[in-house]
Amino acid sequence: MIRTVLISLALASPAGAFELGFPLDCDLGTTCYIQQYIDHDPTPAARDFTCGTLSYDGHDGTDIALPTRAALQAGVNVLAVSNGTVTALRDAVADFAPAVQGKECGNGVLIDHGDGWQTQYCHLKQGSIVVTVGQSVAKGDILGQVGQSGMAAFPHLHLTLRHDGKTIDPFAPESATSCGPQSEGLWEHPLPYAAGGLIGIGISTDIPDYAAIKSGLASPDLPSTAPALVVWAYFYGGLSGDVILFDITGPQGRVLRETSVLEKPQALGFRAIGKRLKSTTWPAGNYNGTARLMRGAQQLGSQSVAITLMP
Repeated sequence: MIRTVLISLALASPAGAFELGFPLDCDLGTTCYIQQYIDHDPTPAARDFTCGTLSYDGHDGTDIALPTRAALQAGVNVLAVSNGTVTALRDAVADFAPAVQGKECGNGVLIDHGDGWQTQYCHLKQGSIVVTVGQSVAKGDILGQVGQSGMAAFPHLHLTLRHDGKTIDPFAPESATSCGPQSEGLWEHPLPYAAGGLIGIGISTDIPDYAAIKSGLASPDLPSTAPALVVWAYFYGGLSGDVILFDITGPQGRVLRETSVLEKPQALGFRAIGKRLKSTTWPAGNYNGTARLMRGAQQLGSQSVAITLMP
């Protein structure tokens, strides 16, 4: 994530004058999600282009995130959004290291697309960049892979679009000083907006460590003597008052159903609920855990997980 002062300027060219392909080789909403948008609020508060809360003060790009560090290690390609020429790059910043002043972008690539348009790709995985300065690239060409270098609290690509040196929001290119109803954006294929959602879910025998969840905690089958069954949910974009509805069902029906209410806004977080073993064993068989993130009557996300308790 990059924190800079956003310079406001209406788009000099009509919407559609520059068109962007999607910059990651992932399935938006499944294997990646948008964590932060450009800040459209000129005050110390922050609002994304919908007047929602998925931004922070001065944020000047679109953060497309991976759900876990395991996804980062597996490798997700960063793609050029349009034809252009590589004008600068850096590929020597270690992932997960503290940010160094002046290198908040971490490992990155800068592409000139002509007619005053530039794109910058930040936080790439160290050693993954496959282009060179002066190289011509086409839309969809691989530049490198998503990492967590520079000022990045989670694995993601920070994409910044500029026109004549001014930051442009590809979702709302006509204004960087207000939010609300906007004209058509600059994406080749319009991208859906999600105000928040679930990133992951799992079942374990106790409340897991948050670092393990962020790394990609798995949910293996368990013995029927497991001391407890805990279902956890990893979420983004949470607001005070949001509710996560949890369920676990097994061979004999419902094991538990509980809710967890978020007490404060959280850009990223997790909640877990569970039930202790009160007899010798759980009934052996298949168990399913589900979680639904609710904002009032609106469901922001739903995920499920299945495991087997073995005799």
